[in-house]
Amino acid sequence: MSDHEQQPAPRRGKVLEALARAERKVFTRPAPKSAKAQVKFLLTRTKDSAKDLAARLGTSRRTVERYRAGKLTKPQTRLQAALVEETESEWQPQVRVQAREQASTSNGMMVSVVAYFGFTASGSSDDGRIRHITTPISPTYAAQILQLQESGATEEDLHPVVAEAITESYFTESGTRADGLRADFTHVQSVDFEF
Repeated sequence: MSDHEQQPAPRRGKVLEALARAERKVFTRPAPKSAKAQVKFLLTRTKDSAKDLAARLGTSRRTVERYRAGKLTKPQTRLQAALVEETESEWQPQVRVQAREQASTSNGMMVSVVAYFGFTASGSSDDGRIRHITTPISPTYAAQILQLQESGATEEDLHPVVAEAITESYFTESGTRADGLRADFTHVQSVDFEF
């Protein structure tokens, strides 16, 4: 593959991207910023295999070697995005595991979402509409969301679990009101998680 071939950068859904951002917020040190430093770091993760790293980044082995040697310094937009994504996905794995463990067992997570919420319930309920909601999610739901993410779930797989977690925490207040209410969210405009 030549340096000039373009592959579309992978797009994650808003919920998956928000989970990745939440993990990056718990880093205790900044990830490498320059292309050379990112390539050197990623090579340590691929046992110094330029060929394996090139396959992960969607570029040629020779391009990886040029960045390692410092002969190239300014990657194209797609390669820069891939370097950032791969570096941050490998950076400080123990810190990431510790934050996920804590969210799944004791602290839960905080979620802030702007989306269209529709409701089904026995009796009457508000009509669906765009809402901005910030609420804590219990460790039980945090564990389900993180397990789904880890198992490679799609955005569509995560939406019902996140909606159920928000329903329990925000709308039914952990079962103390609005018994039988079910909320679904669609048209997600923004979402953020915090461990």
